[in-house]
Amino acid sequence: MIVDDGREVVIRVRELAKSFGNHQIWESLSLDVYRGEILAIVGGSGQGKSVLMRVITGLAQPDSGVVTLFGQDSNSLSSEARLDIEKRWGILFQDGALFSSLTVMQNIQVPMREHLDLPQSMMDDLAFLKLSMVGLPPNAAHKFPSELSGGMRKRAGLARALALDPEIVFLDEPTAGLDPIGATEFDHLIRKLQQTLGLTVYMVTHDLDTIFTVCDRVAVLADRRIVRTGSPTELQHKPDHPWIEEYFCGERARAASPAEERRVVG
Repeated sequence: MIVDDGREVVIRVRELAKSFGNHQIWESLSLDVYRGEILAIVGGSGQGKSVLMRVITGLAQPDSGVVTLFGQDSNSLSSEARLDIEKRWGILFQDGALFSSLTVMQNIQVPMREHLDLPQSMMDDLAFLKLSMVGLPPNAAHKFPSELSGGMRKRAGLARALALDPEIVFLDEPTAGLDPIGATEFDHLIRKLQQTLGLTVYMVTHDLDTIFTVCDRVAVLADRRIVRTGSPTELQHKPDHPWIEEYFCGERARAASPAEERRVVG
């Protein structure tokens, strides 16, 4: 366990470098993720926000650098130890990334079948529980992804991410493609689940409403590294980088006002 100022660091990234061909995405990128926080990763197009999430979760490899997961160096993990750690998180990819040939219930049960040895009846009960947790009705269990709306697919994908009762949930653009009402409802759901389950949430997003509504801290990717971390209001009121100023204070940013006066998710 790594402790920083009394907070447990569940993910520690140090000096990561990554390139694709001649294109250098990051160099000397460092970041800490604290237990129980909702952290937003923001940055311009091509800065490698989603790639960073994939590297942290082991779906891609960096050129150099160290990723420490729950106090363990990911480079030195055995296959069995890596599997044990992967059980401790869930991932929601864009648009849910559900298997189109499986029903919602079968999708939720994929991690259970891979990692647990449970009778079918128990997996069915657990799948219905996860559906209820994300606000989907029981009859959604037997639908295929093509029969769901975009918002329902995201909720179903989130139910699958929660299948193994993870400590960390990774979200990749969770409100992308949703209308404002659907996005607000999803924000409420994320905050409720985080508070109820004690989750750590690592979120790649560009949605300023989501950032100001539910995120405790923001990490800004620019210039091939994390250039700044802080609360949304800190970044808005003290932008010390051109991209931060444009993003948090530009024409398309939310009107400047204290976070306490914004709509609060409880």
